[in-house]
Amino acid sequence: MVTTDSLVRFHPVQVRPSDDDPDEVVVGRPEIGQFVELPAVGARAIELLDAGATIGTAERQLAAEHDIEVDLVDLVEALREAGLVDQIDGQPLAGPHRQVRPHLPGLRARHVSWLFGPVAKLVYLALVAATLVTVVRRPELLPTFRDFFWTDYVGLAVLVNTGLFSLSATMHELSHLVAARSLGAPARIRFATRLHHLVLETDVTAIWSVPRRYRYRVYLSGLFWDLAVVCVALLVLGHTTPHPVVAALLAALVLVLVMSMALQLHVYMRTDFYFVLLDVLRCRNLFHDGLAYARHLLRRFGHSVLPARIAAAGDDPSAVLPSHERRAVRVYAAAVVIGSMVALTSFAGFGLPILLHGAFQAGSAVVAGATGGSLLAAVDGALVLVVEGTLQTIFLLTLYRRYGRRRRPTTAPTSVTPAGPVPAG
Repeated sequence: MVTTDSLVRFHPVQVRPSDDDPDEVVVGRPEIGQFVELPAVGARAIELLDAGATIGTAERQLAAEHDIEVDLVDLVEALREAGLVDQIDGQPLAGPHRQVRPHLPGLRARHVSWLFGPVAKLVYLALVAATLVTVVRRPELLPTFRDFFWTDYVGLAVLVNTGLFSLSATMHELSHLVAARSLGAPARIRFATRLHHLVLETDVTAIWSVPRRYRYRVYLSGLFWDLAVVCVALLVLGHTTPHPVVAALLAALVLVLVMSMALQLHVYMRTDFYFVLLDVLRCRNLFHDGLAYARHLLRRFGHSVLPARIAAAGDDPSAVLPSHERRAVRVYAAAVVIGSMVALTSFAGFGLPILLHGAFQAGSAVVAGATGGSLLAAVDGALVLVVEGTLQTIFLLTLYRRYGRRRRPTTAPTSVTPAGPVPAG
């Protein structure tokens, strides 16, 4: 139990000024991805406690220095829940947040910071400019849906295009990771889901340790990589004469990347542009706050229609937010509801039937090939089943791992504002 006589030791923490409030600071542990915002006096309290002062002594010291009364018992409890406290009265604490080993831990800022320097930016701009000139002169290089079917064997096209997409998605996420490492922040790549999409994402929550203006580098690095690959492919197609198969594969790669980049504009999911929007609007957790507000409105509407069956909605969860954040959350809540409904309806009406019809056609080809039909058609159908079956299996496993074993979340006291997770993808 924490008392005013308790001695508290903290894990090594990083402290920086808040991006929005000069009277607050951000304190956290990048290695576990936990950050909180505190009044500036909170950072001084951590300094005093870590130097050996009891909680009571630190309270009196702060009162003398700042002429305020601070309840450090509540603060310590909140910081313990956030995983920042190492010991209380000499007893080590089992942290609520386990440390996850980052990917490529040996990669240091000095190894990759040049990729984001002025010379690299000039080269990138020259690449984009050259591509724009090429496309204006040869607009037939722009991708069309036909580029997906670069062979008469649909299964082979699906297999190879899936491989191209997987490779490009991996490089996209590695770009996020490299950008984070250029700022000294650890990162980790993992599978995740966005509605009905299986995606790769990079957990870069540790970039809360750097000011906002540097975080945009991490959010946009994946898209910049995708655009660079598109530019190189179009320049090769526009200024050389590659083998027809190579040209077809480059065109398919351009199509796959353009489709992937367009998906990042769907900010009602937690895409790369969502995190850009998050920082532009100066919000802490736009997605979860928007979802909570949408649920509040849904429950309020349900109670007005069926008061006997649906309980009252309770307090508006957005009411406790700062005014600028509250306005953004309420608008974003509408975007989440409308965007999700349109996306899921489109998938139910078009995507799922196409998937099921394709699987049925592929299965029929396999059965026909096994009973004396075309062997090539059977192999082609088998490729479709293997690729789609593998992707859907990974999707279901990822969905179960994320939601099937969910633990009840804890709520931090109002004296500490937790920063939301940042999984760029």
